[in-house]
Amino acid sequence: MHERDPDRRFPITRAPAPVSSGGRASLTRRSLLRAGTSGVFAAGGAGLLAACGIPPAGRTGDAPADDHSKREKRLTFSNWTEYMDVDKSERHHPTLDDFTRRTGIAVKYTEDINDNVEFFGKIKPQLAAGQDTGRDLICVTDWLAARLIRFGWVEKLDPSHLPHAYANLSQQFRSPDWDPGRAYSYPWTGIPAVIAFNRKALDGQEVHSLSDLLDDPRLKGRVGLLSEMRDTVGLTLLDMGKDPAHVTTADYDAALARLRKAMDRGQIRRFTGNDYTADLTSGDLAACLAWAGDIVQLQADSDDIGFVVPDSGYMLSSDNLLVPAHARHKANAERLIDYYFEPPVAARLAAYINYVCPVDGVRPELAKIDKNAADTPLIIPDKRMAATSHTFRSLTSKEETAYEAKFAALTGS
Repeated sequence: MHERDPDRRFPITRAPAPVSSGGRASLTRRSLLRAGTSGVFAAGGAGLLAACGIPPAGRTGDAPADDHSKREKRLTFSNWTEYMDVDKSERHHPTLDDFTRRTGIAVKYTEDINDNVEFFGKIKPQLAAGQDTGRDLICVTDWLAARLIRFGWVEKLDPSHLPHAYANLSQQFRSPDWDPGRAYSYPWTGIPAVIAFNRKALDGQEVHSLSDLLDDPRLKGRVGLLSEMRDTVGLTLLDMGKDPAHVTTADYDAALARLRKAMDRGQIRRFTGNDYTADLTSGDLAACLAWAGDIVQLQADSDDIGFVVPDSGYMLSSDNLLVPAHARHKANAERLIDYYFEPPVAARLAAYINYVCPVDGVRPELAKIDKNAADTPLIIPDKRMAATSHTFRSLTSKEETAYEAKFAALTGS
């Protein structure tokens, strides 16, 4: 169980017993996601589309696709590496196999997403030309999901095919500003960014906030921040009393100025992707911003690793399921989305991948599989933690270009 400091709202955790089945996925998934938006416009973003004379397509998803689901009992699903449960042989995906047995729909499951930018480059030519991508279901991070919806390159979902998804979707995921009411997408997982620390490296010292990381001279040179702009800047904004969901350019520039001061003092060791995990474990980093899935795995391997959710809140991003425009098996894909919102199925997935499960009612089902996982707030947030999650608002193409350029100048990337 978690030890609670009576002066804090959230637990400063003692490492739980290992969560049995999901460690590899969390490390690998976020490592691959690390590319994020940092190179988005260099590798096929909205600005490049406009420069090439490719206008955003119309809302193709508003019209029914030429759906072959009834006569072709199959679908193709593109996902990230190790983002699906596997059996002991690592050859089969039990939840997918059970879906096929139940429905007769065969799933061609491919782990061909290495990062968002690269994947966007793969599917952009077909989508821009109004063609089928060869995929019926994809899983991409929220900022790319927002872009695909904005361009009209995904199908609008049929609510009648999604009774479990509609009923069981957790409140904090229900209405992102880029897809109000989840008309075009449903979340696969949530990805919290919080503060992690190494107890030995802190030598009895405590950290509770981003201010501790940026301002405490005892941590000089032993602080890590994330190379994901929305997470690092978002947590900085929260620490400054600003809401990332309503960030202005002035707010953004003030957050960068604060980070710059800490860098100039030598407070920050480096900005990292998932590779902070080795430095945190060794103690080269005493404290850092970190992703929940990584923390769960690190705690399974070391009693020295802890985490804290700042009183100001934490950042939450998501990976999301969408049906690309002109997909041949839209209804089959919708049935698969809905299947993963059944709590027993969602629990099996969460026990393996160790990210926040977006399905209400999953805790008792997960406890049957792994009680430690069910008791881990980084997988099943309690009400107070869920209430303090924050998201970075959707940016226009112009804003995204400007914000990323400023952040790249700060981090030297």
